Amino acid sequence: MTKGQDGSIGLKRLVIAARLVIAARLVIAARLVIAGVLLIAAATPAWASLGGDLASIQADQVHMQGRRTMKAAESYTMHEIQAVNGTVVREFVSAEGKVFAIAWHGPWIPDMRQLLGSYFDQYAQANQAQRGARMRRGPILINQPGLVVQIGGHPRAFAGKAYVPEMLPSGVGAEDIQ
Repeated sequence: MTKGQDGSIGLKRLVIAARLVIAARLVIAARLVIAGVLLIAAATPAWASLGGDLASIQADQVHMQGRRTMKAAESYTMHEIQAVNGTVVREFVSAEGKVFAIAWHGPWIPDMRQLLGSYFDQYAQANQAQRGARMRRGPILINQPGLVVQIGGHPRAFAGKAYVPEMLPSGVGAEDIQ
């Protein structure tokens, strides 16, 4: 290559070098953004879940892209979230601010990991033990110390509930969770 009268070879090299520096910085910035998002996601508490607190219900509403209403009862408050997919989730919060029960109905079963939170592993193990290695259709009925889960229905019409018997407020029975 020969150098032109205006020094264009040097200018071209300078432009290429600048583009490489910019590309490298963009790659580093993208990696930092991804790492930050992953870090935030890992540090974010689970959505409103069984045993969770009142503050987590707002995050659940955002996650479900739903509309929330509240109804006060004597010893608890029921938060109802109508999700955009048509599923309705009711979260029962004790006077102490803890979610002691969850109920749902609608065309889809909600994300059980999200709803059960720290109780999900107990649910998954009990469900696996009941159903064995093969997948079967039919209702799910789990009644263990510390966790009760009932799920039934058919496509486009599911219903269920989950609760921690020890957390039920005085005067509240399983039949109240709907």
